[in-house]
Amino acid sequence: MEKVYITGMGVISAIGNDVLSCYNALNSAQTGIGKANFFQSKYTKSLLFGEVQLENHQLISLTDSSYETGLTRTTLLAYKAFQDAIKDAKLSENDISSFKTGFISSSTVGGMSNTDELYADANLKGEPSEFVLSYGGGEHVLRMVKKYNIKGFTSTINTACSSSVNAIILGARLIKSGRLDRVIVGGTDSLAKYTVNGFNSLMILSDTFCQPFDEEGKGLNLGEGAGYLVLESERIAKDKHKIAEVLGYGNANDAYHPSATSPEANGPRLAMKKALENAEISEKKIDYINAHGTGTVNNDETELFAFKETFSTIPPFNSTKSYTGHTLAASGVIESIFSIISLNENKLFPSLNCEKPIGEEENSPIKVVSEKELNIVMSNSFGFGGNCSSVIFKKTT
Repeated sequence: MEKVYITGMGVISAIGNDVLSCYNALNSAQTGIGKANFFQSKYTKSLLFGEVQLENHQLISLTDSSYETGLTRTTLLAYKAFQDAIKDAKLSENDISSFKTGFISSSTVGGMSNTDELYADANLKGEPSEFVLSYGGGEHVLRMVKKYNIKGFTSTINTACSSSVNAIILGARLIKSGRLDRVIVGGTDSLAKYTVNGFNSLMILSDTFCQPFDEEGKGLNLGEGAGYLVLESERIAKDKHKIAEVLGYGNANDAYHPSATSPEANGPRLAMKKALENAEISEKKIDYINAHGTGTVNNDETELFAFKETFSTIPPFNSTKSYTGHTLAASGVIESIFSIISLNENKLFPSLNCEKPIGEEENSPIKVVSEKELNIVMSNSFGFGGNCSSVIFKKTT
């Protein structure tokens, strides 16, 4: 069975508009969370967000999409990260339009980021807006298929916060099975009244900076962003720069609660166990974990419990949601990219705002920027509905 390599990466988040700027922010332990400048909501003044620091017209200019109408911010973020990923992988137009190239993306909010227009259109208030055909969860995928003339297998995944990790998993499986040579995988989500109001109704949004794995954490900060990886088979990637190898992956569901993980952490434990088995490695080989780490009590306590049940000694771990906020469907791929940055730079970045670690001091996430030889890393994404996924990356040089 062929190995799967990453040959291109593209990302946009609250801490940077590309891979390099995100690395610089991580390396300086600089969060992107703060007051929103562009997103408008009744909660804008009272809550903090991980907002991308580009307005829509700037994203339109950067992605050469001024000729299109009905573009949502979700799609614009996807355009930016996608074009950076295919440029990084040096893909030609023929590469992208090949029937052996697939595209798997993910989103939770999709075009519902235009909540006000959605309400007006659904209730027939005036003439239809330019966004009337843009509200679907897969709308950004359809636009990208047309924009880039993608002819191979395409799909949109929505498994909540694990969506884009599941896109990585499906893409890798399609390559390993010989069905495709190359798959561009990832996800995108923008800030939206729909999700802000929904999370607020669950009373898990923090009015201060989120504090993953801290006893006094008040909840999460919502963010936005997009990320894409170009996955290629060993045969196709043989003469290319290989950023990392997708070594293993696991997906599980504890079927416990619509928005909480079981106290036994059945889903997280099984996802990590399956990823280790798929990678054919011992738990002792994991040098670092990018944790799901939302800053909510349930998520953080159960993930720590899962770590203790899975690892004889818990590896260094952090939550980069303390930099970007929780970017929902995009979080898994963004955090995978951050994990790969750590892997290739041999650096551990601190988990911000954790002053009183949950339980014992051994449960403390990474506190300072430090150098460490890394060979294999894991990234976790655990979503609503019990959707839990873990992916493992290996250094190639």
